Amino acid sequence: MRLNGLKPAPGSRQPRHRVGRGIGSGWGKTAGLGHKGQKARAGGFHKVGFEGGQMPLHRRLPKRGFASLTRNATAEVRLSDLQNMKATEIDFAALRAEHIVPRAALNAKVILSGKLSRKLTLKGVKASKGARVAIEAAGGTYEAPAAAPAPLAKLVAKVKQAKE
Repeated sequence: MRLNGLKPAPGSRQPRHRVGRGIGSGWGKTAGLGHKGQKARAGGFHKVGFEGGQMPLHRRLPKRGFASLTRNATAEVRLSDLQNMKATEIDFAALRAEHIVPRAALNAKVILSGKLSRKLTLKGVKASKGARVAIEAAGGTYEAPAAAPAPLAKLVAKVKQAKE
């Protein structure tokens, strides 16, 4: 098989209609545009969604929903994920090294889901109240992050700038 020998399946491609070429072609006179009206005239077309001056459907319906630009910035980490990790001192870099948080995430938050029965230290990663209690109940320690990580602060600033 050669690339220059490839052809579409027989019957799958029909030749285009050459409109306005006489009555015998079946596409003469109005050339498929019908009789009169805006759509029959040269240059006579309008915006997508235009309804002849009536308020268009996309403007009649209410706005709904919200898509956050930072929705993928924070990854959720379960306690069961921490239980299965090899490291005892866990920070964001350790979570990323063990592929628990995706590469697109800029920070992480530990949530109360699953069980934790081993002692570990959680540094610089956010945690819910329940997760903190579970970590300390297992004999571990939690050190809260000092401030927002630099990449996240840049992203938040960019979002605020876009809104203004």
